[in-house]
Order: sequence, then structure tokens, then C-alpha cells
Amino acid sequence: MNTAISTTKKRKTNRKANGRWLRAATHIGSLLPLAWLVWRYFQNDLGTDPVRTIILKTGITTLTLLMLSLSVTPLNKLFGWKQLIPLRKPLGLYAFLYVSLHLLTFVWLDYGLNLKFIWDGIAEQPYVIIGFTAYLLLIPLAATSTKWAMRRLGKNWKRLHKLVYLIGALGIFHFYWLGKVHTRAIIYGSVMALLLLTRIKPISQQLVRWRRVLQKRRK
Repeated sequence: MNTAISTTKKRKTNRKANGRWLRAATHIGSLLPLAWLVWRYFQNDLGTDPVRTIILKTGITTLTLLMLSLSVTPLNKLFGWKQLIPLRKPLGLYAFLYVSLHLLTFVWLDYGLNLKFIWDGIAEQPYVIIGFTAYLLLIPLAATSTKWAMRRLGKNWKRLHKLVYLIGALGIFHFYWLGKVHTRAIIYGSVMALLLLTRIKPISQQLVRWRRVLQKRRK
């Protein structure tokens, strides 16, 4: 009896320790691209078109963090990795940080906050409208990421946050339309399609069954 209790306590302690390490790794990993950009900026090493480099890097990082955030639930269903669940929020918020920097770079560094130039740029490059739409949809998700908002919205919170899949799709389309990065955009699109498939009830239930089979084999 004492041995079983001791084993249970050790497992809980290990889970907490793993959770702390995962959260720390998430924060460090999410901030590394920003640190890289800042370092390269002060080293004057962002290439012949620094603004484009910043726009591209912040955009890619946004999509990567968004995909990682969306991957948490399927991975938990398939492998039972509950330690990943608390990572959805920071990953989503970091994605919002990078897309905000992405937009700020466009309107400030690229167009000098000149409304006429910005409007002309949007008219000449319709993919900007798609990206901006995705950003506007992401704002309420970031604003309602607190526990207070979850309690306040109740079931509507989940309905609202399902918009993240539409946001991801718009972001990928924006990325693809940007040009010269088609292969990477297709990869992101394929990952997004797989993640959407895991939301279909029969597939979601099958993932849970596979997890149970894996757990039995381990025993």
C-alpha cells in the first residue's frame, strides 16, 4: 500500500517537474526568433532587404506557433500528454505577439505609417487584406485568453476560439499568396488539414482508442 502511494507521489512530482520544464522551454523557444531578429538587426546582418526579412521571419514564426498550439489537443488525445495542455495559451499569445510585430513592421518600417501608402499597398497587394482579416479575428481570441474570460463566456468561449482554424487557414493563404515560399506554405497547409481532421468526431474518438491501446501495451 505504502509502495503504491509512494509511486503515485513520484509520478505526480515527475509530472509537475516535466510541466515546469516544458513551460520554460516554450517561453525560451518562442522568444528565440525575436532574439535572433534583434541580434541580427544590431549586427546589421538582416540581408539586402531588412524589412522583408523581419516581415517574413515574424510571419513564419506566427504560423509555426499557431500550428504548435493547435497540435496540443491531438497529441494529448493520441498519447495522453496532459502536460502539453497548459502550453496552448502561451503558444497562442506568442503567436499574437509575432503577428502584431509582423503587422507593425508592415505599416511602420515598410510604409512609414503613411495611411495613403498603406491603402495603396493594400489595393495593389490583396493578400494583405487576408492577413489583416486574420489579425482582426485573432484579437478577440487573445483578449479572451484569461480564466476570467473563460468563466464569463462559458460555452461561448469554445465557440469563439474555434475561429483559430479559420485564422490559421487565412494566414496560410496569405503566406502562400506572398510568393517565393510556396513549398513552406504547402507544408503548413498540410499540417493544418491534418489538425482539422482530428476535430472530426469519429477521427477524434479513434485517436482516443489508439491511445488506450498504446497504454495497455506499455503495461
